[in-house]
Amino acid sequence: QVQLVESGGGLVQPGGSLRLSCTASGFALNYFAITWFRQAPGKEREGVSCMSSSDGVLYYADSVKGRFTISRDNAKNTVYLQMNSLKPEDTAVYYCATALSYYHCSVLDARNTGPWGQGTQVTVSS
Repeated sequence: QVQLVESGGGLVQPGGSLRLSCTASGFALNYFAITWFRQAPGKEREGVSCMSSSDGVLYYADSVKGRFTISRDNAKNTVYLQMNSLKPEDTAVYYCATALSYYHCSVLDARNTGPWGQGTQVTVSS
């Protein structure tokens, strides 16, 4: 069964850090571009970061550039999102999904993706 499971969310104070994990079962993640996106209550789904499969190029939304880092551990079949200097506006449910194409990855398309998991809640609050 093809499945993605997100984990690592939680409650953190502004300026804090979290590392999210996206672990795949049923397929090898390294063959796919992986997108992280988030959705806050009442807001549109927003693409946060993507790592292409072919050349490992990384893409970030302007809102997280310099604070978030996407990485991949093929041995663990897992993609990570390291989030530093967190802000209250980063509060959302975070999801990972396979990107449909290199183009979709490059534009951080959060509407047209492969299947995603249940998400993990990130809350940034003092």
